[in-house]
Amino acid sequence: MGVLFTLALFFIIVLHELGHAAAARFFKISTKDITLLPIGGVARLEKIPEDPIQELVVAVAGPAVNLILAFLFYILIILSGVPFDLSQLDLIRGNLLAQFFWTNIILAGFNLIPAFPMDGGRILRGLLGIRMDFLHATRIAASVGQTIALVFGFIGLFSNPFLILIALFVWFGASQESNMAEVKFTLSKTSISQLMLREFHVLSPYDTLAKAVEMTLATQQHDFPVIDNDRLVGMLYRADLLMGLMQKGQEASVDEVMSRDFISVEASDKAEEVFSKIQSLPYSAIPVTDNGLLVGLLTKENIAEFLMFHSAIAEKKSKSFIQR
Repeated sequence: MGVLFTLALFFIIVLHELGHAAAARFFKISTKDITLLPIGGVARLEKIPEDPIQELVVAVAGPAVNLILAFLFYILIILSGVPFDLSQLDLIRGNLLAQFFWTNIILAGFNLIPAFPMDGGRILRGLLGIRMDFLHATRIAASVGQTIALVFGFIGLFSNPFLILIALFVWFGASQESNMAEVKFTLSKTSISQLMLREFHVLSPYDTLAKAVEMTLATQQHDFPVIDNDRLVGMLYRADLLMGLMQKGQEASVDEVMSRDFISVEASDKAEEVFSKIQSLPYSAIPVTDNGLLVGLLTKENIAEFLMFHSAIAEKKSKSFIQR
């Protein structure tokens, strides 16, 4: 019975996450994957809905699935004629249908706590987002979540240590969400041309892999645009170079191993639109073009450095404002 209950619990969690995925799909947002964890599940969406109403609907969909399931289990309990007292909560010795009923009620209630990364935190941000911008809504929601985490942690010191684990989970979840909102806000005001590397090396399709190795060792560049008659025809990534050296040798030409299927961006594009895209790529550099001509390289390292410097400048301005 214990094994059956555990399997059913994970199945219920999957249905909860599928609720989020279905709501997101309604708004044409795909779900990359669903990960099951010991304390729940996570549906990783392609992007966070920008419309606060959409985020509200997607966030509510998960707990709504649990409440619907709880209602269905309650109907089954009534139809089965099993004695059931709503005032008594028993997840261990109760009837299996009653256990599933209470499990869904608890999952819905826990996820409605207004703290990231629970659904309640996203619901709170969605409600706040109707009246204010995304960044300020996230900051307030994250602050509420961290306050709740402190309360959980304090109570956990004198009662259940599991509350301390939940407090840490909520605290770091709120911090991560706040940081991601700051990144999104910063990059939304930044174009690719402000981030890209303007000084970089290129290769010709007719260069040998030996030359590519020489350039890699002589510079800090790992990925090279391949140019033929001023036209970008490919990218030689480090993985391609290593594979080519092992399979074809250093005298092979770049043309034989370069990637012809690659992603490029325009210099005028907003950095926010490209950020999530480059994070999921197996390589670290994307060529930047302007009217078809190669003008730069965008790397994960450069984005990270820009955010680091921007954060330092913003902190300095904040301290100067406080001192006044």
